[in-house]
Amino acid sequence: MDKEFTEAMRISLAAMKQEILGKLAAANEDFKAIVEEMDPKDFADVASDDVDRKMLEALGTQDIKRLRSIEAAIVRIQQGRYGTCVKCSKRIPHERLEALPYAVMCIDCQKSEERRNR
Repeated sequence: MDKEFTEAMRISLAAMKQEILGKLAAANEDFKAIVEEMDPKDFADVASDDVDRKMLEALGTQDIKRLRSIEAAIVRIQQGRYGTCVKCSKRIPHERLEALPYAVMCIDCQKSEERRNR
């Protein structure tokens, strides 16, 4: 994998990481605001607040998973293994990495994995 492309991907991954960290911090502030603003209410309102809280938690969970994938990609760059499919060891095309910089599998292996998990 050429160094210019890998460096561009490292910069992109670092920016994605910062975006997620900022989003998680904002979500935590939103969560705190919801909890602090809760008044004794009827059960329907309490249930609605619970749904809002769970929605924030779910968003956080997805972002945390994505953050872990991004951090793993940064480690692969440092180790010189970035852009290699973990399943078949072939090079992952630049187009795929540009679309999903933290991809760990080539398109064929990813499709095969998704079919297998259905």
